Amino acid sequence: MDRVGLWINHSKPEAITLAGQITHWFAERGWDVYTDWEKITAQGVGFLISLGGDGTLLEASREAAPYAIPVLGVNLGRLGFLCEIERNEIFDALDKITNHDYSIQERLMLTATVNDSDQTFDVLNDVVFLREPASAMVTLQANLTGEPSVSYPADGLIVSTPTGSTAYALSAGGPIMSPNVEAILLTPLAAHSLSARPMVISDQENIEISLVRGEECIVSFDGYHRTAIKYGEKVVIKRAPINALLIRLGKRSFPRVVREKLKDRWHE
Repeated sequence: MDRVGLWINHSKPEAITLAGQITHWFAERGWDVYTDWEKITAQGVGFLISLGGDGTLLEASREAAPYAIPVLGVNLGRLGFLCEIERNEIFDALDKITNHDYSIQERLMLTATVNDSDQTFDVLNDVVFLREPASAMVTLQANLTGEPSVSYPADGLIVSTPTGSTAYALSAGGPIMSPNVEAILLTPLAAHSLSARPMVISDQENIEISLVRGEECIVSFDGYHRTAIKYGEKVVIKRAPINALLIRLGKRSFPRVVREKLKDRWHE
């Protein structure tokens, strides 16, 4: 299938420049390149190239997942836990991909539904519950498969995938999880109780998060959408029926990525 899509972070001039170079590279080989999302989905591209950083790759992967389009992440940002390659590796990578020398890794996603409504969001990283800056501590009740399980008196709570374990949850003190683990992580933010600990639970659980103390709580879905729940309201989170598909070239194992990105914490 000689068609490819580009997902470009237009706030980065380097991404726009690189998109032009990639388009030229493919044109010389007789490939069609699409940047308009409607055309990308209508034409049935073989894969999508994300040009930006981890945030850009999150957007691209989340949108591509319902169409089963695999995504190659090119890191033009700083940390880059998710992106497969750096900018200077792009054309070697494209040679491999066009020669079918790659694999596809499936990443678990979550679906979140607000108050039994039609407000449903798919996320690849996390669902974040956060008190308003001017408000006091909130308490969030987590019920697993209909049973009360744990209360979190805290500034908030992060419900994340293994992919999201290296994002906000990591900075909040949660564990790093291998992307091959099929589980869901609950990490409190500034917990006001020593018993409110991070939990790793089965990906088969239905998780109901209710606001049981406090007037209002902001809920963020992968950072791309925000809403608010009030006292007594809830968000139900479960594994999504689709997975994100990431292109892997076999160069960056997960332990190597962790060591590279957290090298200030290692002793040589």
